[in-house]
Amino acid sequence: MKSVFDRPRLLLTLASVFWASNVVLARWLGAATPPITLAFLRWGIATLILLPFTLPHLKREFGLILKNWRILLFLGITGPAIFNTLSYLGLVSTEAINGLVLNAAGPMFIALAAWSIFGDRLGLSQLIGMVTGFVGVILIIAKGDLSSLQALRFNPGDLLFIAGTISWAVYTAFLRKRPAISWQSYNLVTYAVAAAANAPFVFVEYHLGGVMTVNWLTISSVVVLAIFPSLLAYIIYNRAVEQLGPAAAGLYLFLIPIFGALLAMLSLGERPHPFHLIGFALIIAGVVIGSRSGVKRLRVSGPADQIVTEGQ
Repeated sequence: MKSVFDRPRLLLTLASVFWASNVVLARWLGAATPPITLAFLRWGIATLILLPFTLPHLKREFGLILKNWRILLFLGITGPAIFNTLSYLGLVSTEAINGLVLNAAGPMFIALAAWSIFGDRLGLSQLIGMVTGFVGVILIIAKGDLSSLQALRFNPGDLLFIAGTISWAVYTAFLRKRPAISWQSYNLVTYAVAAAANAPFVFVEYHLGGVMTVNWLTISSVVVLAIFPSLLAYIIYNRAVEQLGPAAAGLYLFLIPIFGALLAMLSLGERPHPFHLIGFALIIAGVVIGSRSGVKRLRVSGPADQIVTEGQ
């Protein structure tokens, strides 16, 4: 597994597949599982699955975790908690493909957050890749007719997706401040923070009429969401950001609408159009161009010094 864990581009492609399935599956569940309840169960189950494998690390690193509780709390809230909960709430009033495309604005927000907060600069290839991928996203949003953008209106679900994407950008930029603890401890703590942050709102949602339909289909779907888009995707995404840096890693978010649209077309009956193919081609080209830049290792200061990688 170490050879796979050291291949950031493969890891980011897998993460994109898992997160695309998350949007499609959450949209498919619809009213059967209220959005905040879904987010709470997703992170709660992921925490329980990872806990037995993490206990030795927790015992050894408990002091470091307590020392760095503020940044761990911040990362758990801005990443797993806010981003996913807002995405699920957004899916109540927008289509899966809309959500996937809006999520693809992530690379621009990540680059902006890394620049405005930490002074990161984009390399030429990353800038070209980002622009190319963004044009592909815009083409899909406009459904092949750029003049239609003049009449573009966002519904509440779309705005929630955008707010969640901004939160995700801040999370990715601040990953460099992650304390020097094992990935097992880091992920367990942030998963637990996400579950705890959503817990109070589950009761509010329940009293407002949001009741989960409990059957083998909803239960198995929640377990799938806990394993693939949660447990596995976050582990490999965090690892890839360490290796490539936030801007280069963020480019792979452009792949989410491609994989998600394919899944949505297969499972939700959403129909493909020629502009999808052109947009997808531009997105793939942008990812390939933007991720070709090298990486360098850089020591940064934080709650605990660590070696991370930044894209050149």
